[in-house]
Amino acid sequence: MTPRQPDEILGPHPEHDAFGCHTQAEDTNTNSHLPHRALSQDSDSRDETVKQIREVLIRHHASEEMRERDQRKRESLRQLGYPVSDAETHRFPRADKTRKGNLAEVFLAEYIVAGADAELPVYRLRYNPNVEQSMKGDDVLAFDFHSKRVRILVGEAKFRGTPSKAAVEDIVSGLIRSHLAGLPASLQFVADRLFETDNLDLGHRVANCAILMARGRLDLQYVGLLLSNTNSKACVDRHTNSDLRDLVMISLGVHDPNSLVHDCFDGIEEDANGDSD
Repeated sequence: MTPRQPDEILGPHPEHDAFGCHTQAEDTNTNSHLPHRALSQDSDSRDETVKQIREVLIRHHASEEMRERDQRKRESLRQLGYPVSDAETHRFPRADKTRKGNLAEVFLAEYIVAGADAELPVYRLRYNPNVEQSMKGDDVLAFDFHSKRVRILVGEAKFRGTPSKAAVEDIVSGLIRSHLAGLPASLQFVADRLFETDNLDLGHRVANCAILMARGRLDLQYVGLLLSNTNSKACVDRHTNSDLRDLVMISLGVHDPNSLVHDCFDGIEEDANGDSD
């Protein structure tokens, strides 16, 4: 059987999009003949990359309305003579591990949306009850309602300072568990958030995916991402092993990935708030 190509699931590399224009893409297959898109960072555009990622991180973690409410709360505290720190309005993780996981998740979500003609109906990190801990559920659920058959792209993302066999195996096993479970675990979560915000049409379309699944008219596809250093490609090629046909792997190799996390998150609260206090 001829191996599938990454663009069958991911679409073309979005080279003109913010999450594609600073990376080079190579479509290939792993040693086990699974589709693999290897991304490498253009180190000359690091500052611009960080700027664009920060903007998207802000959008994923807090809506404009959330930030406006936080600002009003801080202003009220100032007027009452209380320190702004008492407002407890921070929306972005300070824990290094959570920052790393969120960065990988956000990159994967934006990359899928840019290339696969899919929608991300809900920014799930806005609903994390504890911003310092990783959020439970599917890392990414993107929906393609434009195809003849509706499809859901389920994403699993991992960040590692150094790529490892265990990280690749964790990504693949997580996606296999999702496949064996049938409907994605976070499907109802997404639908409920849409109904709560009066986005009724899209909410019904998402909820209706359960009926399409029962009728055999829904396609589920799976995307794994390893964000790590420049050895990411070789690690994914060597250690990806699965019989899951609708699976594509992405490796993103960057120079000094740990510093990328710090550059993207340090000071992001002040940027989001427009407030240096």
